[in-house]
Amino acid sequence: MKFSKPMKFTALALGLGLTAIVAGCGSSDKESSKDDKKIELAYVEWDTEVASTNVIAKVLEDKGFKVKTTALDNAVMWEAVSNGKADGMVAGWLPNTHAAQYEKYKDKLVDLGVNLKGAKVGLVVPEYMKVDSIADLKDQANKSITGIEPGAGIMSATEKALKEYKNLSDWKLKSSSSGAMTVALGQAIKKNEDIVITGWSPHWMFQKYDLKYLKDPDNVFGGEESIHTFVSKDLKKKSPEAYKILDNFHWTTKDMEEVMLDVADGETPEKAAEKWIKAHKDQVDEWTK
Repeated sequence: MKFSKPMKFTALALGLGLTAIVAGCGSSDKESSKDDKKIELAYVEWDTEVASTNVIAKVLEDKGFKVKTTALDNAVMWEAVSNGKADGMVAGWLPNTHAAQYEKYKDKLVDLGVNLKGAKVGLVVPEYMKVDSIADLKDQANKSITGIEPGAGIMSATEKALKEYKNLSDWKLKSSSSGAMTVALGQAIKKNEDIVITGWSPHWMFQKYDLKYLKDPDNVFGGEESIHTFVSKDLKKKSPEAYKILDNFHWTTKDMEEVMLDVADGETPEKAAEKWIKAHKDQVDEWTK
């Protein structure tokens, strides 16, 4: 399983060609279904989605599928699944974080429902900081919030918070990356310094550090979220088995954080996924039965 750059599928054309061969030459069912074993999953390079995508990709591979995982910008991920260039993704945060993308593409893809409940986004600080609400922020962390990639839903929500909360009118949101944000968090905690980050859970940082969400009295970041699985409209016909496995896929915050923490501690995403699958055979069997 390798990460790759976006590519265009030729599955439909190849499928039509194989159909013609079957009709004319009497090829076996096995030969005519070769295309069905090629699956591409899109994802965004957030720790949560790296974990979930690698786990479900490994499960599909163990069932005989040839899986390609493609890292994309958030908006491009939704577009790729909606137009069939990718077969699916397990990374749709609703109802708030990806509300704009969902509204734009919801009629062009299939929502297979929730794969993880209890997700959350918001502003996060170390437990030792003497502030508990966004409304109480004054001059902590040099009036700056350490963010992630531009265009991420949580970045848009934070930009809205800077406008909604009067006490944040002169604060700045610094974009970076998910990895750079966690590095900055670790460095600040080591020095017992103030830091305010754009945070979300599940995430391994809540396992490693004592952190807290700042209360959000204006409800800018919304309440509890769920992560959904979305697939292209063609997938059920193209590969009923893959469709069913993706439909059955669901796990918990604890499950996801196990994988994320292993990756954060130096395991490759592939090895961390394989380790989790071996330790949760009965759970995986429920997805593939």
